[in-house]
Amino acid sequence: MRPWSLQSRMLTVLSAALIGFLGLTGFALEQAFRESALEALRERLQGYVWAYIAGSDPTVSRRLVLPEVAPEPRFDQPGSGLYAGITGDRLRWESASALARGLPFDRELAPGRTEFSGPLASPVGDIYLFSHGVVWELGEDDELGLTLHVAEHASVLDGQVMVFRQTLWVYLGAAGLTLLVLMLVMFRWGLSPLRRVEADLANVESGQAQRLTGPYPRELRGLTDSVNDLIDTEREHLARYRNTLSDLAHSLKTPLAVMRTRLEDLELPEHGDATAAATDAYSTELLDQVQRMNEIVAYQLSRAATSGHQTFATPMPLEPAAEEIVRSLEKVYANRGIVCEFEIDPAARFHGERGDLLELLGNLLENAFKWARSRVLLSVRQIQLPNARRPGLEISVEDDGEGIAAERVSEVLKRGVRGDERVEGHGIGMAIIQDILRAYRGSLDVGRSGALGGARFLLRVP
Repeated sequence: MRPWSLQSRMLTVLSAALIGFLGLTGFALEQAFRESALEALRERLQGYVWAYIAGSDPTVSRRLVLPEVAPEPRFDQPGSGLYAGITGDRLRWESASALARGLPFDRELAPGRTEFSGPLASPVGDIYLFSHGVVWELGEDDELGLTLHVAEHASVLDGQVMVFRQTLWVYLGAAGLTLLVLMLVMFRWGLSPLRRVEADLANVESGQAQRLTGPYPRELRGLTDSVNDLIDTEREHLARYRNTLSDLAHSLKTPLAVMRTRLEDLELPEHGDATAAATDAYSTELLDQVQRMNEIVAYQLSRAATSGHQTFATPMPLEPAAEEIVRSLEKVYANRGIVCEFEIDPAARFHGERGDLLELLGNLLENAFKWARSRVLLSVRQIQLPNARRPGLEISVEDDGEGIAAERVSEVLKRGVRGDERVEGHGIGMAIIQDILRAYRGSLDVGRSGALGGARFLLRVP
């Protein structure tokens, strides 16, 4: 799986924390509102009880005269959701709204005692019930004890809680969304220096810049300074490596040239034919070894110009280098009339040293010219490999020769092995290509050309 970005990680964690915090806050506020609304309901029902007590008047005949006007018009409306009732001393009364509803108004309480309960199941649905015990003195040693009940349907409280809940979550949702947007803006602004470092690194890798220029926050300054030091160190080591090999090769060329000259000018002593023949053979062997040393020095000197993979390299187009090599090869193989065709993507670029590019193309094209009958095809296209920061290259060289048998491919790629011993060469061209590809973390595939029928060498350079 692809790793999450820093912004995604922080936004996910803080979003989860924000959702949890807002959820707990909403739950706590809703519970607090429910408790507050329940307490307000209790006080309202108690107020109705006090109103009934204040407006009622007991008679000597132990009857209770109720107020002419109910404390709330809903008491007189059947099925209004607000109910009242009185019980005690063989007296039972219910408001018009409670008639024939079967409400639980039969409980009797001691004088001064109150009870609030609910929600209670009833024939009309869940209700909240407030009951209060009271006693009236009718005369000496004569009292009228009653219990007043006032109930309200639970839907009233539930409706209030529902309205509050909807309003609460609308506002909390809006607040949460606003905070998420603010966090996203904050993260983008806070992480913008890292994106700037990434963009500057891409510019350095593509050759559009030489160093990370900034400015960067102090928290990143140590990192960017270290990267700049790495860039400078890589370039210094490359230059030192190339100069050292070049100096070594140059230093060896002079004594080798002197040895070659002295051996060629050597006069054989007159000590008989056998001695002269032995000296001549000795001189010939020394000359061969000196020539071999010269070839090695020349090869290593050319290799000193190549450096392999570089993280920070200027991109180079391939067509000019290919044209330069093909012009030389067409002169060498002019008597065979070989034609080289190009199919090169204009956007393709080689990120590395020019010497490495010339070595790759030169060995591949020379090999194709050597074995082709009349046609060679060079194809170059840009490829995008997984987890790569910049496009890579796919270089294909095909010819219309006999090709290479599949069972001989691994042998031909060995150092010092030639495809045909009768053909001039040293057998190190493919080895040089593989060395350079290893330095660039590339790959080489050898097969048969579908277009021309001969060999096909396919290089992929990340």
